[in-house]
Amino acid sequence: MTGRDPHDASSLITPQDLYLFAEGTHQQLHRCLGAHLRTVDGVEGTHFAVWAPSAERVSVTGSFNHWHPDANPLQPVAASGIWAGFVPGALKGMLYKYRIRSRHRGFTTDKSDPFGIFHQVPPDTASVIWDLDYTWNDDEWMRSRAARNALDAPASIYEVHLGSWRRDFARGGHSLSYRELAEQLPPYVRDLGFTHVELLPVMEHPFFGSWGYQVTGYFAPSSRYGVPQDFMLLVDRLHQAGIGVILDWVPSHFPTDGHGLAFFDGTHLYEHADPRQGFHPDWSSFIFNYGRNEVRSFLLSNARYWLEMFHADALRVDAVASMLYRDYSRKQGEWVPNVFGGRENLEAISFLQRLNTEMYGALPDVQMIAEESTAWPLVSRPTSGGGLGFGMKWDMGWMHDTLKYMAHDPIHRRWHHGLLTFRMIYAYHENFVLPLSHDEVVHGKGSLLRKMPGDEWQRFANLRALFGYMWTQPGKKLLFMGGEFGQSREWNHDGALDWHLEAKPLNAGLRRWVTDLNALYRDNPAAHSMEFDPRGFEWIDANDAANSMLSYLRRDASGRCFLVVCHFTPLVREGVRVGVPVDGHWREILNSDAEDYGGSGVGNLGGVDAAPTPVHGHPFSIEINVPPLAVVVFEPVLQSSTSDRAKP
Repeated sequence: MTGRDPHDASSLITPQDLYLFAEGTHQQLHRCLGAHLRTVDGVEGTHFAVWAPSAERVSVTGSFNHWHPDANPLQPVAASGIWAGFVPGALKGMLYKYRIRSRHRGFTTDKSDPFGIFHQVPPDTASVIWDLDYTWNDDEWMRSRAARNALDAPASIYEVHLGSWRRDFARGGHSLSYRELAEQLPPYVRDLGFTHVELLPVMEHPFFGSWGYQVTGYFAPSSRYGVPQDFMLLVDRLHQAGIGVILDWVPSHFPTDGHGLAFFDGTHLYEHADPRQGFHPDWSSFIFNYGRNEVRSFLLSNARYWLEMFHADALRVDAVASMLYRDYSRKQGEWVPNVFGGRENLEAISFLQRLNTEMYGALPDVQMIAEESTAWPLVSRPTSGGGLGFGMKWDMGWMHDTLKYMAHDPIHRRWHHGLLTFRMIYAYHENFVLPLSHDEVVHGKGSLLRKMPGDEWQRFANLRALFGYMWTQPGKKLLFMGGEFGQSREWNHDGALDWHLEAKPLNAGLRRWVTDLNALYRDNPAAHSMEFDPRGFEWIDANDAANSMLSYLRRDASGRCFLVVCHFTPLVREGVRVGVPVDGHWREILNSDAEDYGGSGVGNLGGVDAAPTPVHGHPFSIEINVPPLAVVVFEPVLQSSTSDRAKP
């Protein structure tokens, strides 16, 4: 802090900080606002700074001053609306809040620190003075992150709610701590072959039942599982195991809890004052005012904070659709049109474009992923062409159509064949992630296994077929925890997954199937390198509705390929002829009906030879046995140079 008076209340805050904050472009406010341990003239203490422009008085109360409301007043910093000051004796681990007396209606309140990096375990609400000192050991991962996060790299994502993945029943069923998770989660995910984990929001939230989506402490990992350094350890260990970390991030709304951002300084500071713009009817929460520059700086800084300080590899931005539309989940008369009379939220659009431009500019090796459930165009296209600038987008349409199809009894599926084929009409409009997420296994929807029709064996066969279809379609993959072994109950955040099921043969077989699908996807460039390029996919037969079958090729840039045949009835179909592009032997490399996976063992004895019989527009074809409720994958075997057969 060269050139600054250390006794000055604004000594951590430069004129440049104030300018960028007011301009709405500051990306690192966490370095100057909030609570920062310091030593001034040999005296240890903490520098506090908080934005409260409508306050007439702000002070810090805490365990260091016996919560006296007037003991440590802060001083205004120029005309910025920021109040700041140094408090001697306020040391690491001590509790604090801001006592804010507003100029409006005599409003006085105690607030947690919006930039607090650690808070009390809920339901307590004080902030905790802390630091982020940590020695990282993930250099190898960070050096290779750009390649691992590239759009042509495999991304198979295991979605996790930390509080209910596993529980320690020796301690009364408590959730695992970050440190316990750091020991157990990385090897589990690595053994399954997933490339990334996605964590439901870890940011501090007062209500456990919100799963983290009602955030009050935007800069703090939840203290339910440990201190910030413990969460850093979890990320570090995942990276050391070769696994990327995606964090769910919620800039779309925040809860109305009195200790949080809501009505912060006696005014609607972070949220819109007009409830038609500032209150979310679905979640009974407040909506950020994206047109206010200081709020934009808050959110930009928060996104970069998690990517930079906690080494997150990507942010999955929650509920983007609710940000884009002013009439989202509202009836006529309950929303305010934009300046042009339209329903688009121009301020939110501008913010999202700025967010993605800035995050990719500062950290080009990360990814930004949108959960966007409508047909808004160009979500994952560059802002220079009018896009929102995300790297990827969840394909919610694929999820709903596919699960709807799979829920039908196989005898009726022939009439719903288009639910499977429709996505290829739009599959390359965006860079899609195919999600089977937490939202599909709660609120009475049942587990993935329970969505499947038939007896127990058929349900598992259907689920294996669903996964085989998903993993061989173009698009990154996402599976919520428990799906990998056939969790039978729908997810309950107050419990743990039913780990005892892993010992049952059908469940164990499903887990082996997921592991082998991940290996195919991860290790075969034809499965992932051209997921966002239409040249990487070719239908062989999309129209065999009568037999509820699909067949298609996946390719890489060199032309290497594999063939996928999907069958969604419980019949065995023998002697099915399928067109292929090259002659020679086609090896059966995966078969979801194999006995190792819990199937009936119908297959092709390791492979078949192509014949010069044109079918499906190809010069060669293979004749195969197609198992019941199964996905079978073949790849051509390269012939020697003396062979006169065509090569792939």
